[in-house]
Amino acid sequence: MKSVARGARRPFRGSIADWRASGRSIHARRISWLNVGWLVLIAALALSILGIVTIQTTQPSYASRQMVHLLIGIVFGVAVAVPDYRRLRRFTWPIAIISIILLVFVLIPFVPEWLVRPRNGARRWINLVVTDVQPSELAKIAWIALMAEWLARRDTYRRFTGFMLTFVVTLVPFSLILIEPDLGTALLFIPTLLVMLVVAGARLRHVFLVLLCGVSLGPLAYFTPGVLKPHQIARIDAIVAQFRGDSSLDRDEGFQAARARIVVGSGGLTGVGRDHARAIVQFNRLPEERNDMIFAVLVCRFGLLGGVVMGCLFILFAAAGMSVAATSREGFGRLLVVGITSMVFFQMFVNTGMTIGMLPITGMTLPFVSYGGTSLVATWIMAGLMLNVALRRPRRFQRESFTFDEST
Repeated sequence: MKSVARGARRPFRGSIADWRASGRSIHARRISWLNVGWLVLIAALALSILGIVTIQTTQPSYASRQMVHLLIGIVFGVAVAVPDYRRLRRFTWPIAIISIILLVFVLIPFVPEWLVRPRNGARRWINLVVTDVQPSELAKIAWIALMAEWLARRDTYRRFTGFMLTFVVTLVPFSLILIEPDLGTALLFIPTLLVMLVVAGARLRHVFLVLLCGVSLGPLAYFTPGVLKPHQIARIDAIVAQFRGDSSLDRDEGFQAARARIVVGSGGLTGVGRDHARAIVQFNRLPEERNDMIFAVLVCRFGLLGGVVMGCLFILFAAAGMSVAATSREGFGRLLVVGITSMVFFQMFVNTGMTIGMLPITGMTLPFVSYGGTSLVATWIMAGLMLNVALRRPRRFQRESFTFDEST
């Protein structure tokens, strides 16, 4: 292993040659109106406005509340974009510990219900009188920042023991969120971590081994009694029945997915407009139309073209994020942006997938679009962090910022 002189900064190790190649043609200026980081905010703002308009389709009063949430989110986003993100690096561990304490707090059984409000059998929200806070949304940000700091400072993940240690650390928030229960949010941590590990320079054979184990454990969890809850198994059965053309479960566990598909199909190519869409949603009794199933309402009102526009905005968000990461001057900023981009994109993929019947219902919101104060503020904090990194990129891409030491 190469020795590093005391006091010298350890180079950030990376294995993706394409990042270096893609940066050769990029001449990024530190602060410019053409900075790709502004595209992140444009996409985030467009998605947020699209969400408010969609919420207004069926519940105008909630649209007004979401506008307030958006303004608060923008304030928080600007607040985290102003100070140099490298100064925030020292607070990753304290913030992570606070997020874990909050996750544990909502699970304490003797905490009064006026403080921790159970909803649909889940303990996920802390009542702050004026609003409810969902600690799992804050934990996502804290965990991404912690993993970015961990991977940028250490190179032990190149060995299998160090590689698995990152999963052990991730298991803490993963397990606490799973107990709430919130399976969908918990599962977002795994693919996000894998992407961050690949970008950081983990050995691909270790990544493939984890993927193989995940594919193997899925069927094992389904067939092993007690691992999955009955309603989770029923939702998987509903998806399987749908692919077989069996509609017998559409009145039970498959009701929400079946209604969502009907609402989506009613939109056609260009949509049916606000009033007609509201009537369709109410007639089909679509559950959670402003939260988990908001994509169905969006497509019903604006049609397939509206869904495509939304997808393009998420692609713009992700592409701008990866461009920011590719031209970041150091490892922590690069991994922070990669983690945020991956988390948001995976969440969008799962939400739209379950809405159109390709994935089981998991109770996951659509980033920037679904109703929810904590969710919207958290995603805007993520966007603000991405802009923070973008505004502090070097004037020219540092071609040698990735070094790959095969001796480790």
